[in-house]
This record gives sequence, C-alpha cells and structure tokens, in this order.
Amino acid sequence: MDEKARNRMESDSKLSRLVEKMRVWATELGFAELRVSDIQIDGAEERLTHWLSEGYHGEMHYMAAHGLKRCHPEQIVPGTVRVVSVRMDYLPGNGPQVMAQERQMASRPSMARVSLYARGRDYHRVLRSRLQELASRIEAGHGPFGYRVFTDSAPVMEVALAAQAGIGWRGKNDLLVSRQAGTFFFLGEILVDLPLPVDVPETSHCGGCRRCLQSCPTGAIVAPRTVDARRCISYLTIELRGSIPVELRPLIGNRIYGCDDCQLCCPWNRFAKKAAVPDFAVRHQLDDVSLVGLASWTEDMFYQRMAGSPIRRIGYECWCRNLAVAMGNALSSQDESIDRQAVRSALEAMGTATGSDMVKEHISWALAQGGLAWL
Repeated sequence: MDEKARNRMESDSKLSRLVEKMRVWATELGFAELRVSDIQIDGAEERLTHWLSEGYHGEMHYMAAHGLKRCHPEQIVPGTVRVVSVRMDYLPGNGPQVMAQERQMASRPSMARVSLYARGRDYHRVLRSRLQELASRIEAGHGPFGYRVFTDSAPVMEVALAAQAGIGWRGKNDLLVSRQAGTFFFLGEILVDLPLPVDVPETSHCGGCRRCLQSCPTGAIVAPRTVDARRCISYLTIELRGSIPVELRPLIGNRIYGCDDCQLCCPWNRFAKKAAVPDFAVRHQLDDVSLVGLASWTEDMFYQRMAGSPIRRIGYECWCRNLAVAMGNALSSQDESIDRQAVRSALEAMGTATGSDMVKEHISWALAQGGLAWL
C-alpha cells in the first residue's frame, strides 16, 4: 500500500470515529438521532419545480425566492460536502397517550386546538443553540472546519436531506416518517466541509396506507407526497396573512394554530417518543384552554405570553382572526354545552379591541354561523 492510500485510510478512519463521537454528543444535547448524508438530493429539482409551477406554495413567496438553490446545499454554504441531520422529539407524552387526548379535544368545539409542536418554546431557538454547541464540540475534537447550522431557517430542504441520511422516509403527507419515532419531531442540520462517511437512506414503509390523505380536513394532500399549501390548515392559520377563504373556514373546526390530523392518524406514531428536553413542555395551558378564554387576551397579553413561542410570529391580528373562525364553528355546532352568549360577547369584545377590518369581517362571519348579527 502506497503512502497516499494509507493516509486516506487513516483519514477515513478518523472521520468515522468522529461521527461516532458526534452521535454521543448529540444524545447528550437532547437529540434523538444524528445521521450524515451527501449533498446530492435525488429528484429534488423536478419536485420543487412542479410544486412551485402549480402554485402550491400560495403566498409563501420565500419558497420561490431562492429558485433551485434549495436543491444545492453547496450553493447555500460554499464548500459544503456533507450534511449532518439531527432529530429531536417534541411530544409531551408517548404517542398513543397524546393521540388519544387529541382525538378527545377534536370533539370539544368550545376548546382551542393548537398544533402539538407549538405548545412549548420556539423550536428554532432550542435546536439552533444545541446545534451550535454540537458544532463547537466537533471543532474542539477535530479542529477548525467550515460549517453553518440550520433549523427550518433558510432555503435548506431538510426533509429530503434527512431522508437521504436515513432518519426516515418521506411519508404520503410529505412529512418525514421514522420507524422508531413516527413523525412528531423536529429536524436540524449542520452543513459541513468535512468528507464524513454517509449513512444509508431508509426505504418507504407506508405501503398501501392512505390514512393521511383521507384524514386531511381540507383535502390539501392532493397526491402522495404533494401538499397544496393553499388548502392546508397549517398554512391558513400560520402563513396566510390575509382573509381565510370563506369556503374553507367551516373545515378548520376549532384549530387556531396549525393542524396535526395527518399525523394523528399515522400508524407509525404509536412509536412517537416523549420529548427529552424540558423546553417543549406545554405553556399557558395550550393543551386544555377554551376559545373564549384565549379571546380575552389583550394584544399586550398575547405578546407577553407568547414571548419565546413560535405562535408569536403570526401576530395578534391573525391570532384573533383564527379565534374568530374557530368560535364561528363552535356556534354552528350541535354541542348544547356551548355558552353561545359568552362566545358572542367574546367575539364582539375582540373586534372592538383589535380595530382590524380583517378581524371584524371574520367576526361577522362567525356570528352569522350562529344566526347572530353584530350589534
């Protein structure tokens, strides 16, 4: 063996040992899994081009702003040759327990439903700081290297990269599915210039199951692994800044921030794990709070209580808009336990407090669902 080949083997061995250390450090930092992928994303350009051409991104103009750059990590951070992907679980309990609780909440129209991921601290902050600490440990153990950390914060196709790394496969709801952890987890990445050994991708285990497509309240999953965001409740309650289409409002039910329906029906989520870090513990009783109770929050209360929460980014106006739609659906329900006068009073007070024409329009719609008019 010549010296060049011997040096290459020694370097490969050193990098393999480094990855093993990285997995240990990742676990110590609260991540459930760490895997490595190449930067070539098979079929990414074709899928993104089709999705954008169909207008499925709605008003998320940032999805088109970077063009096909999203498909090329080395263009986002020059010098990148590998992507380190990590998984962090966020459920407040184990999968079966949480899913049972959520199904019960769906049958209580007077209660607010907030997507499970948003009930604790903002995951962007939690993952970013821990990814930075992981990078610092790698630098301390290996020496200086080029890198940049991401978590749903830049034009990085994190689901595709995590699938390529073997953390899971792309489910028919277009989310990453893991045999060990279902879908209730966050992803983060470190783009590095180290030629780390790559992991083997996972094959799909969805089979003939179509539960996620069938359970979507608005039919937003238009084909396996294709979501029309314009119909998705998560988009409508989080990304959309204007008026929610009237025909979709009744389908939103009591959801005021996001939607988990395509995950709650997934058989793999019986393996979903409880969060390993305390940051995702439920705050402000967002797992058991009434719509009327939330409607009583003033603008100052909203921004104060939602500090450090992903919900804060939608702003008070959209928060009230979402509550108005949910309360309208409560008024139109057959649930005799609903205090309709309390709902009406909450809607009218909220309209006066915001002064927003958009919110007032949604409040008028909500009152009409109960056969009422705004006094």
